[in-house]
Amino acid sequence: MPIFGDLTLSISLGLSFITIFLSAIYVYTNDKRFFFTSERAILSVCFLVFLSTFSLFSSLINSDFNVDYVARYSSIETPIIYKFTAIWAGQSGSLLFWLFILSVYVAIVVIQNKNKHQKLMPFVIITLSSIQLFFLILVNFVANPFMPAEANFVIENGLGLNPLLQNPTMAIHPPILYLGYVGFSVPFAFAIAALCSKELDTSWLQTIRRWTLFTWLALGIGILLGGWWAYNELGWGGYWAWDPVENASLMPWLTATAFIHSIIIQEKKNMLKMWNMILILITFTLCIFGTFLTRSGIVSSVHSFTASSLGPIFLTYVFLILFVCIYLLITRSKYLKSEKKLESFVSRESGFLFNNVIFVSICFAVFWGTMFPVFSEAFTGSQITVGPPFFNQIIIPISLILLFLSGVGPLLAWRKTSKESLVRNFSIPTILALSIVLISILVGLVGLYPIITTFLCSFVFFTIAIEFWRGIKVRRNKYKENILIALLTMINKNRSRYGGYIVHLGIVVMFIGFIGKAFDIEKESSIRIGESILLSNYKITLLNLRENERPNHYAWIADLEVQKDGKIISTLAPEKRVYFHKNENPDRRQPHSELSIFSTWREDVYSIFGGIDTEQGLLSIKIMINRLVKLVWLGGYFVLFGTVIALWPKKSLKKI
Repeated sequence: MPIFGDLTLSISLGLSFITIFLSAIYVYTNDKRFFFTSERAILSVCFLVFLSTFSLFSSLINSDFNVDYVARYSSIETPIIYKFTAIWAGQSGSLLFWLFILSVYVAIVVIQNKNKHQKLMPFVIITLSSIQLFFLILVNFVANPFMPAEANFVIENGLGLNPLLQNPTMAIHPPILYLGYVGFSVPFAFAIAALCSKELDTSWLQTIRRWTLFTWLALGIGILLGGWWAYNELGWGGYWAWDPVENASLMPWLTATAFIHSIIIQEKKNMLKMWNMILILITFTLCIFGTFLTRSGIVSSVHSFTASSLGPIFLTYVFLILFVCIYLLITRSKYLKSEKKLESFVSRESGFLFNNVIFVSICFAVFWGTMFPVFSEAFTGSQITVGPPFFNQIIIPISLILLFLSGVGPLLAWRKTSKESLVRNFSIPTILALSIVLISILVGLVGLYPIITTFLCSFVFFTIAIEFWRGIKVRRNKYKENILIALLTMINKNRSRYGGYIVHLGIVVMFIGFIGKAFDIEKESSIRIGESILLSNYKITLLNLRENERPNHYAWIADLEVQKDGKIISTLAPEKRVYFHKNENPDRRQPHSELSIFSTWREDVYSIFGGIDTEQGLLSIKIMINRLVKLVWLGGYFVLFGTVIALWPKKSLKKI
């Protein structure tokens, strides 16, 4: 199987060159035989990549330790599900998985547009095939996942998977993140095709709208799942640490969000053509740049791979993409001039534009903070690291402005909003939001940012609620429908608008969850059986210590009783595990803390088993009370639901 997988990669590389060559000939000769052949060639590349990926899966599941990748990231004891997920645990396997996802997208695009967009598709195929070619060169010559193990003895067992990756969330987080990262190749390919063919009307935007929404959603859900994994696995009690690799995934999501908003203006008003083109081109470039950050080793991160020769190659590819994009933008600039201009500062168009400026500003701030250690080392010789305080100080105020704009947007009219309309539309949400803030302060809310955020969340919620109510009221008066039917029909008739409002509600819910971070508390103590930790109105007592040997690790399990205001409300069982405990080499044994969490809508009781002194019978236990964390995850469900509504095809929804 490894030889077969390696062979299919080699053939794919040759076919990618042929695909680009044939498509280029078609562009110059307009002979459709070359175009049809290039379609078949690129589909053949996709099929061969599928076979190669399945070959690596087979080697991992069957524990073929003759393959170096399998020996490094799997073992006999590794559970079957984590043997499957080991394909994205290492450098070469994850590159092949990147290529696999890309090939799935490419196959869908080629089949879906077989008889459509005749002027765009040759350039789309050239662009997508060029991206495939880049990754095929990497997996063939730089990081081949089928390289044989270099050992002068029979390898009976592998090193196994990193314990941090042996988590159910890590079985779904990376693939979904890849769906987002890789998925932006398709909008990028259509943008390049539109520039090359000079077909720069709104047709290319309409073609990629659903692609962009889907990949934006996948990247967003992937980021959120990464936060879930960090919260439940890393043991520091948070879900976002401004880690360089976290930031690398956030940056393209921010520019993609700006793009999704600004294309509405281009479609409705034929404005911002150049700006939209720049946004989608930079989004894909940031995806490749994020891949560079993850694989270069220039930044330190729990999420990154070790330093390798891939860094300079990816950076060169980033500059190549930038060069091509800038060249095309300059040479096609006369076709990208907007036909209309903003008529009023107080209009929905200006609201979208300010929204874009804020998103790009946040993206730049994240980029600067992420790369500052690299820049400082390059220019001063010493690396100066910036941490969460820097990002929070810059990003939080800007994000609050963005939150405010998400509430203002629905209140503004196209072209121009009159003063009377502004007063009428703003009065009720503002009064209601101030009332919520006053009540919150009376029940104990303190702190400038929590109070401001509470006001803005309330303001945005009420503006969206009023928009829904107005739509329902119109339908009830006109068609005599009940509230539920009016609501469903209204959403059905304008799914992109109301789906977007639901996404905004999800963001509001997440911001309410973020408020909770201001009120988190924690305490760490060394205790024996029968002793307790007191924190706020909680009492956590160590009842028992158990030991358990499992197939791939040894575990000490602390049984904790949780009391709140004198009443027993739950039990927790955090664990201290040692992976590869049977290995004779002590350096190969990997300790790991498995958390236990009692979660409510108001707060989480978060327990970490830090360590054990078996001679003294002492356990190091850390307890954290984290507020409103569930609302962060709930907001993610709202975002998912709203985006699905916006994506849902009209005909199918009508049948329902």
